[in-house]
Amino acid sequence: MKQFIIKPNDAAQRLDKFLKKAVPKMPQSLLYRAIRQKKIKVNGKRTEISYRLCDGDVVCLYLNDDLFDTAPQEYDFLSAPAELDIVYEDENILLANKKPGLCVHEDNDHSADTLIARILHYLYKKGEYDPKKEQSFTPSLCNRIDRNTSGIVIAAKNAESLRILNERIKERELKKYYLCVASGHFAQKSATLSHFLVRNENESLVRVFDKPQKNGRTILTKYKVLKESKENSLVEVELLTGRTHQIRAHFAYVGHPLIGDGKYGSNAINRRYGQKYQLLCSYKLTFAFSDTEHLLGYLNGRTFTVKNVWFADAFSQTF
Repeated sequence: MKQFIIKPNDAAQRLDKFLKKAVPKMPQSLLYRAIRQKKIKVNGKRTEISYRLCDGDVVCLYLNDDLFDTAPQEYDFLSAPAELDIVYEDENILLANKKPGLCVHEDNDHSADTLIARILHYLYKKGEYDPKKEQSFTPSLCNRIDRNTSGIVIAAKNAESLRILNERIKERELKKYYLCVASGHFAQKSATLSHFLVRNENESLVRVFDKPQKNGRTILTKYKVLKESKENSLVEVELLTGRTHQIRAHFAYVGHPLIGDGKYGSNAINRRYGQKYQLLCSYKLTFAFSDTEHLLGYLNGRTFTVKNVWFADAFSQTF
């Protein structure tokens, strides 16, 4: 028999979702059968698979002990560096400035060095995260940016913060601003571009169109030119929609590909400037909540900025 006492980081999720994380060896078929046979109980009573757990609930599983790991575990995240460029941190969230070339999560190259692994290692060293003390929660990223893009990524340290941020991001209550170096000069120094984007999953790229397309989605990209050199523009961008590769594909479509962008840009221009990563940084984040009656309400109205964006500082001399 195995007993779990539900903690705040476990609460508010469905019983089946909790058990899939807390008992990863248990097949889904066994989970459903055990519920039917009353081998899984909550607070000593028969339960439903869809039951939403509450803080303090006692979940008992009358199942084979082989399902429950007791051997000490090695944590993969400890092989990643614990160093982070932290923009802001408190007891609920962490804003990290991701460097270009670092994946936010593990991808096809299976590298152990990812942003989330670095964050977990950092929190582990601080004593703020210990997998042995958690039953179903792991600190998680609330947004992601491309591997070769730099800038702010949000990590939630507890389940309530993660739920709130996921909801607020979905409702577009976080404003994200980017800096980039685009090829050429814009005819309009500030405008909002409106087109349609279609994603090609097989080729891991997107295409932009003037008119609506099958499976296409509207993209809105607001920009303002901050500086111009002889050949290029330093541009601030606000994403009004958040689609895959939106800024990169949108600017390339209107004739201003980003310097360093090997997918949508010009290889000849990239070689000229010696850039292997697109000059794009998610440099500013503003919390614009519609209400403040929640755990993260104290963040409302606050703006956090990456202090030194190297290509912006070096724009006049280098680009």
